[in-house]
Amino acid sequence: MADTTPAPDTPYSPPLSTDVAVIGAGPVGLFAVFQCGMLKLRCQVIDTLEMIGGQCAALYPEKPIYDIPGYPRILAQDLVNRLAEQAAPFEPVYHLGQQVTGLARQVDGRWRLTTSKGTVMDASAVVIAAGCGAFGPNRPPLAGIEDYEGSSVHYLVQRRESFRGQRIVIAGGGDSAVDWANSLAGLAEKIYVVHRRAKFRAAPESVAQLHRLTESGKVELVIPYQLAGLEGDGRRLSGVVVADLEGRRKLLPADSLLPFFGLSMNLGPIADWGLDLEHHHIAVNPATSETSHAGIFAIGDISHYQGKLKLILAGFSEAAFAAHAIRPLVYPGEALHWEYSTTKGVPAAG
Repeated sequence: MADTTPAPDTPYSPPLSTDVAVIGAGPVGLFAVFQCGMLKLRCQVIDTLEMIGGQCAALYPEKPIYDIPGYPRILAQDLVNRLAEQAAPFEPVYHLGQQVTGLARQVDGRWRLTTSKGTVMDASAVVIAAGCGAFGPNRPPLAGIEDYEGSSVHYLVQRRESFRGQRIVIAGGGDSAVDWANSLAGLAEKIYVVHRRAKFRAAPESVAQLHRLTESGKVELVIPYQLAGLEGDGRRLSGVVVADLEGRRKLLPADSLLPFFGLSMNLGPIADWGLDLEHHHIAVNPATSETSHAGIFAIGDISHYQGKLKLILAGFSEAAFAAHAIRPLVYPGEALHWEYSTTKGVPAAG
């Protein structure tokens, strides 16, 4: 639904009102809308990005995901689309392209949120599903790399087809580096994977697939090497310089460089809300996903508890726990006669 933020010079209007304010429109936030909707809880969703989907949509929409129940393989953007479709019957209101900058408890016990665009909203409960907070790629310290960003240096892959026939250098040893080397091997003319050691920090089956591609000649492992420089005309790359542990250098002919060194995490205004934090994550009760502040819940990658698994499916479970813990806040004293979705059904969209 459209953003309802008033224009700057419009007369005062009362704050928006909702049962649940969801901060973050990634997969876990979208599933929280569905879980709340099944319990007759209305949701409004706020996200800093201009579109829903979080990292899945912004960083790797065409990356395949393999651990979603019922989907042996699903592209990240397709997962977002399915979750949005699942949430649609409950008519969530999306406020996109804005950040929650203020959060304060009101005298009636509800929470008031304010955003960077001036949206003001009161909610009985708040669900923080902000992933890793405000995020950005960790840029390798290469001279002049900014000149090539967007044309030859990419920190995410939005369209696989744009790399067809290219010579690609992929740097990193984690899931993103390994997964994209596997995914692009069928399109690229040549793929080099640069890593400082032989061991990869990725799913074992993905690593096994990478080694199979190496044996077939579709991928070349450049190990143990690190990025050392760029060659090109200041906009388009012609090669990537790498160096081994002794400083010996060699040039890899390349049209594109994909450095995957993780994301820099910044909680932003969330860090100032007085919530208990554990290593830049929000500490929660695993039975309810509630934070140290009653009525505020955190789910997905931003939450922390003993035994926490950073998996989308774990975030889905946390969304269900949070929704059931929120319902008594909105309907105090009202018994919940829970029915499975197979018997209860879901309202038709629209």
